[in-house]
Amino acid sequence: MIYLSQFSFPDIEEEYDFLMAQARTCYDSYYPFQIISKHRLRMLDFEPVTFLYGGNGSGKTTVLNCIAEKLRLNRDTRFNRTDFFEDYTRMCSYTADYGIPEESRIITSDDVFDFILNMRAINDGIDEKREELFEEYLDAKYSDFRMKSLEDYDRLKKVNMARRKTQSRYVRNNLMDNAREHSNGESAFLYFSEKIKEDGLYLLDEPENSLSPERQQELVRFIEDSARFFGCQFVIATHSPFLLAVRNARIYDMDEEPVDVKRWTQLPNVRAYYDFFKKHKEEFE
Repeated sequence: MIYLSQFSFPDIEEEYDFLMAQARTCYDSYYPFQIISKHRLRMLDFEPVTFLYGGNGSGKTTVLNCIAEKLRLNRDTRFNRTDFFEDYTRMCSYTADYGIPEESRIITSDDVFDFILNMRAINDGIDEKREELFEEYLDAKYSDFRMKSLEDYDRLKKVNMARRKTQSRYVRNNLMDNAREHSNGESAFLYFSEKIKEDGLYLLDEPENSLSPERQQELVRFIEDSARFFGCQFVIATHSPFLLAVRNARIYDMDEEPVDVKRWTQLPNVRAYYDFFKKHKEEFE
């Protein structure tokens, strides 16, 4: 499915006219002005899966943030939104023949990292409570308790439970299970699978972060299936060879000037991996 079919950015002349008209000169940066235009990028045409490939400073994250701001997509964490973002996105335009679904969102590395940290915080809190319950169990089991009034009823229940059950069962019955323990990669993949729903436009900024090669390939299958069977469209900033190998994707090389469309096997980062493993081919045989 293609919801966003085209997105246009202001050219150098438009940016120059805007900047010259600014009365205030106290700014050291007019970001995102002069970032995308230096690569002579004026327009992007999109497929169900479109990649923005490039190294640090290539502008691929800026492109995603500008699209997300213009389309007012959902997002979980803040980003480097300067005073000039609204001015810049006002000069952008787009074509969306079928409209942009409400569920659409941008997902960044910060979103994923925050999710991982939140999972850890939940588990840390549970672990602390577990230690308290160990002490409570021992105190209840071996205490010389006698009920004197209805106010002691809750205490009586704990004493009886402690005397009937083992320590581990007592703790399990009084404590919610740990939020399931995941590795960083498992938590990251869980975040993607929870946030990406049917019939939506999703902008992903370097989703390979925190993902092992195996998990990246699993994400590739998830993206391909979501685009093919569940009405999703993706625009992804990445330099991961595994992700760039998604079938039938359009890839923009943001390191080129002007920005150019390439096959994934033509990209320098992919070629570097290929050349490295080809050089060490004998060691794998």
